[in-house]
Amino acid sequence: MVLEEVKWTREQSGSREGLIQRITENPQLNAGAFSVTTGKVLTSLFVKPITPERARTALSWEECADAASPSPRPGAKRSLFGISLSSIDGDAVTAVFQFFLPHVRALGYHEVYLGSPLPGLHAWKRANPEVPAGDYVYAKRNGLPLDPQLRYYHGKGFHSIVACKENYFPHERSLDHAAVIRGDIDDLILALPRAADPVHP
Repeated sequence: MVLEEVKWTREQSGSREGLIQRITENPQLNAGAFSVTTGKVLTSLFVKPITPERARTALSWEECADAASPSPRPGAKRSLFGISLSSIDGDAVTAVFQFFLPHVRALGYHEVYLGSPLPGLHAWKRANPEVPAGDYVYAKRNGLPLDPQLRYYHGKGFHSIVACKENYFPHERSLDHAAVIRGDIDDLILALPRAADPVHP
């Protein structure tokens, strides 16, 4: 709750009951990092199982976050939806992912879907008021996404943009739009910085 209150608005943050429910329903699919000197929380990560169809077709972040976990199907790819990542320390984020991505791969998951904000959309729409937001989402410059947040995620291994959603979650600079993006877990692991020493979130 400390991170939720620091990093998100009241409209965006999860409730105490909601966070407890996430942990209870999927105890192996959440992680945190804490300072070894102060004990203070630095990063929290919540994901959940989802079908690719639900991740692509859901109209809002809430639909994905609240969706019932699917039953595994033999031979089908197992997918995760990134509910939230909250952090006050970049090194702690790296430490969590260095631990967590191999962990979920070992559990049999293959890909991760996220709803990404589009912080450059507001300014782009001012210059292109008649052009659909989807044109901006799929636009590239030098082979990379035009939006800075999508470029960041591309560098982290999220190489597929699968949908543009209006009114997906409240985010002023994104005009409440989002891009649903997808990354293969192997690509996300390859994009991680190499650590000289093991990390233990």
